[in-house]
Amino acid sequence: MGGPASQGPTNALVAARPYESRVPSSYDASKPTPLVLLLHGFGANGLTQDLYFGLGDVLAQTGFLYAIPDGTMNSAGKQFWNANELCCDFEKTGVDDVAYISAIIDDMKARYNVDLGQVYLVGHSNGGFMSHRFACDRADRVAAIISLAGGNWKDPARCQPSQPVAMLQVHGDQDDAVPYAGGSRGGLMLPSAEEITATWAQKNGCQALPSKQTGALDLEANIDGSETDVTRYTGCRSGGAAELWTIKGGGHTPSFFRTRWPALITQWFREHKKPAP
Repeated sequence: MGGPASQGPTNALVAARPYESRVPSSYDASKPTPLVLLLHGFGANGLTQDLYFGLGDVLAQTGFLYAIPDGTMNSAGKQFWNANELCCDFEKTGVDDVAYISAIIDDMKARYNVDLGQVYLVGHSNGGFMSHRFACDRADRVAAIISLAGGNWKDPARCQPSQPVAMLQVHGDQDDAVPYAGGSRGGLMLPSAEEITATWAQKNGCQALPSKQTGALDLEANIDGSETDVTRYTGCRSGGAAELWTIKGGGHTPSFFRTRWPALITQWFREHKKPAP
């Protein structure tokens, strides 16, 4: 896996906020290549998030380009993404992270042969919120998102994707930071994980009732057996998907040590491409 690209950044946003980029050894400049952007949680950074998720080796082996940016640092030294009112621009800086993520995609495209039908975002907590926000605002630029313990607007009208985006919500039902069941935070309402998934199903034109498979996956290393239920909507418009992985007994930061988490989410991305224009 290579390090950051040698060329200079293509725009001012990236010049002001450089990011880590990695290239698989199998990269062939003549072939369009999928791209994953990893968005860290509040107070974390890209490299610690990469260590937690363990994605780097799997993405390298399966031929993905990989971008690992950092959010803006607040006055307490905590890095954040400005996703929505709930999370996490608490000092109201107004930083435009939708524009920044779009600039990273442009920069990677300028450096490499990025397959624009296979651009993916995966984020944890605040990064999950930001993944939802980007898909709502720039559906044309992302094929699929995976949100671990992230959230979206309570009001579905605030999210108006211009085209279908495949969405996977992964959430522990014992999460005490971003509650699985939703609720109120600082006078603002947070939708439940099930609401988030149902809203994306509606926006992606899926069938109204999902299927559910109990104990389908083993994601949490600290819980014996296959603790994760899979709820999946079908019949979605081309390019759309809506899926919820509920980690029964899982908290805000599940342990993925020696689990199939990196392989499973990489495969999920592989299965969700934008339709050819």
